[in-house]
Amino acid sequence: MQTRLVSTLKDTDAGREADRILRSCVHCGFCTATCPTYQLLGDELDGPRGRIYQIKSLLEGDAPTRSVQTHLDRCLTCLNCMTTCPSGVQYDRLLATGRELIEERLPRPWAERLMRRALRFVVPHPRRFRAMLRFGQVLRPLLPSRMRAKLPVGGTRSQGPLPRRRHARRVIMLEHCVEPTLTPGIVGAAVRVLDALGIEVIRPGGGCCGAVSEHLAAGGEARGFMRRNIDAWWPHVTPDSRSPAEAILVTASGCGAMVKDYGHHLRDDPDYADKAARVSELARDPVELLGADDLARLPSPFERGVPRRIAFHPPCTLQHGQKLMGRVEALLQQSGFELTPVRDAHSCCGSAGTYSLLQPTLAGQLRERKLESLQQGAPVLIATANVGCQTHLTEASSVPVVHWLELFDPGAALEWSANA
Repeated sequence: MQTRLVSTLKDTDAGREADRILRSCVHCGFCTATCPTYQLLGDELDGPRGRIYQIKSLLEGDAPTRSVQTHLDRCLTCLNCMTTCPSGVQYDRLLATGRELIEERLPRPWAERLMRRALRFVVPHPRRFRAMLRFGQVLRPLLPSRMRAKLPVGGTRSQGPLPRRRHARRVIMLEHCVEPTLTPGIVGAAVRVLDALGIEVIRPGGGCCGAVSEHLAAGGEARGFMRRNIDAWWPHVTPDSRSPAEAILVTASGCGAMVKDYGHHLRDDPDYADKAARVSELARDPVELLGADDLARLPSPFERGVPRRIAFHPPCTLQHGQKLMGRVEALLQQSGFELTPVRDAHSCCGSAGTYSLLQPTLAGQLRERKLESLQQGAPVLIATANVGCQTHLTEASSVPVVHWLELFDPGAALEWSANA
């Protein structure tokens, strides 16, 4: 693809990267076949190829418009198109550049600005999020139905007691922002599973991975969250540490995809570039840390009442972002679970971080499609690997939705029969 970037951009790092990405696109259209918004809306401008052309026009000096902003907003950042692309176009990085550029140049209507700022002010901060969630539960009867649906009403497993044993093997756990409040059972399951396998989980602090800010076109703010996490983790991963952690465990696949990209985001920061690259190397999804042989050392899930017949929803950030397609499914099958067939397993459920709040209609349509395919084989449970997908699906699912780690939690013996 030929490009003519404006002079103010072409000699910057962001401009050179955008130019390289644009030139790698041969506008073949393979990406449109797997794009969720193109499938729903049938509009070329709501597919990756159309969005690439719109971003190109911005970079070449065209004035930003509300139409372009809307089409970029509608992208889920599911990265399905990148898995499909035969040319290796790094669409996610181009999209981030386009979104930040239009955010700087085109003021949004006040209601949108207020919503997006509120999300950035609350969601990445656990204490604020927890307080707002409790406040919302008190006001539940007065809220619109769309907002009521987002508030958990019970049934979420508690964190439970955490082991405090010391082990020679150690991993750091990302603290997350919403997971400990929305799905505390995941945190407890991760710590107990690893403890039973002789791995100590250390939690030195930090917090949000930065993905919320990044997806809302606040790149500078996102990098601030990244630096805070690196500062918290570095004493435990530096080679000078007495007993360095072997990995940074990220139980939410969306956060994992972001942490694995820290090296890219901070590549130009002289104080953090090397540290960020090291952190990205150490980031692991649970499925990368555990194998079927490891999990075979745990008490059998089925003896604790866990149902065998389940459906697995692979989050986009797991299969397209982290390129771990099929890994969890293989581990579950090797552990004795019967996986029901899921049509179009590659497709997005519509959660996509804050997308389900900002684009509720499209998110709801995608969730309806996803639940239909997940439930077609009559599973007793639906398992996934990301807190956003789990809570989004739970809102409308007639089948309980859990994180796959919870299936192996040795501390969940009495809870499954009630859930199943």
